[in-house]
Amino acid sequence: MTPTKTVEVEMVVIRNRKTVMKDGIMTMSGIGEPSVFHALVVIFLEFFAWGLLTMPIMTVLNATFPEHTFLMNGLIMGIKGILSFLSAPLIGALSDVWGRKFFLLVTVFFTCVPIPLMTLNTWWFFAMISISGVFAVTFSIVFAYVADVTTEAERSRAYGLVSATFAASMVISPALGTYLMHTYSESLVVAAATAVAVLDVFFIMVAVPESLPEKVRPSGWGANISWEQADPFAALRKVGAERTVLMLCVAVFLSYLPEAGQYSCIFMYLKLVMGFGMAQVAIFIAIVGVLSIAVQVVLGFLMRSLGAKHTIMLGLLFEMMQLMWYGFGSRSWMMWAAGVLAALGSVTYPAISAYVSVNSRADRQGVVQGMVTGVRGLCNGLGPAMFGVIFSLFHVDLNEEHAAAGRPDEEKYARLVPGPPFVLGALLVICALLVAAFLPEDGTVGPRRSSPDLRFEIERGRRVAGPLSPLMAPESAAL
Repeated sequence: MTPTKTVEVEMVVIRNRKTVMKDGIMTMSGIGEPSVFHALVVIFLEFFAWGLLTMPIMTVLNATFPEHTFLMNGLIMGIKGILSFLSAPLIGALSDVWGRKFFLLVTVFFTCVPIPLMTLNTWWFFAMISISGVFAVTFSIVFAYVADVTTEAERSRAYGLVSATFAASMVISPALGTYLMHTYSESLVVAAATAVAVLDVFFIMVAVPESLPEKVRPSGWGANISWEQADPFAALRKVGAERTVLMLCVAVFLSYLPEAGQYSCIFMYLKLVMGFGMAQVAIFIAIVGVLSIAVQVVLGFLMRSLGAKHTIMLGLLFEMMQLMWYGFGSRSWMMWAAGVLAALGSVTYPAISAYVSVNSRADRQGVVQGMVTGVRGLCNGLGPAMFGVIFSLFHVDLNEEHAAAGRPDEEKYARLVPGPPFVLGALLVICALLVAAFLPEDGTVGPRRSSPDLRFEIERGRRVAGPLSPLMAPESAAL
């Protein structure tokens, strides 16, 4: 294929669409041409809504499950993560047929449905959070949308913008939610979060144009979706086929398992174990969010200076140090130091995405990205449950009354290791660091090919790739 034709194919991706009906598939028009900006607004509004509820959810969770707060937090988030892992491939495959806009609408709507239930029935609220994991794949659809509207050269920067936008949404929303809760009421915070979620749904319906070109969609929605595409374990079964891919996935599993667990409980841990006030937790989130955005800005420089492999190792080193500080730290300033390390460690997963992009053949990138995402999706379910169970086994009680009273059976653990799961997580990251050290510097096999069919095959493979890991996993915005 000539360069001119290749450029023409890529330009199709960013062409404005009109409202049409074809083979039962609705392609809605939006405002302007599809762009990264549309994806950023969708992400910002969804997680800003959940960010407003960060502090109120801590209070409600502790009041609803006073004896087993950490354990229930882990189980709720674990169920949500596992459901998301199981549903992501099917939703991704369907988005290749029905288009990105429809599934942006579906995922945002059902992910935000539990919000108003918080003031109506807390048991139903937490039950719906768990069930909403079936649709908690907004990031996957957003990354596919971004891939549709960018060229390969632009994609790394665009993914970085998505990650930075997520962090930005969490910079001010927890503090604002805390202020509204203390100044007015919890009900007002829930109403505000509901209003932001409704605005996001309205924005998708009215303003977001479809990004997936008609010419690259299958002709019918059912015949072109195989069980293999919808099977969440399909990618995992291929992990051992290549040594480099196996090492990469092992490193991802060992590092993301504790990270997913940490994201599910760190705010509750700071408040109930470390004695942070709600205002302090909100400021902590804001500062770490700002630092994470700054890290994303310098990510390109790190990649050029160190290379993808060494940037991965640097990120894992920061993550290990961060978990050690959380696990052994017994003073507030240690938690702040760990937060800085958490921001620095956010370079790991963009670097992993870049490593896959550079060191995989063109016809293998989507497959390898899918494997990495499958491993991370599994960790999103196992990590929170693992942390909740370990806290329960070590009798670390996340109950405000008991934390204030200082129960004797907990003091012997708290003196030496206040956060046992974090220490175990740090040991797992050390193992991940050792595995990453053996990754080849350049594992490219075979020539890189360029064709429109292959290009869009690759992009469909990335439908659940989610190349970046934001500062806090999407699920952590809910709890």
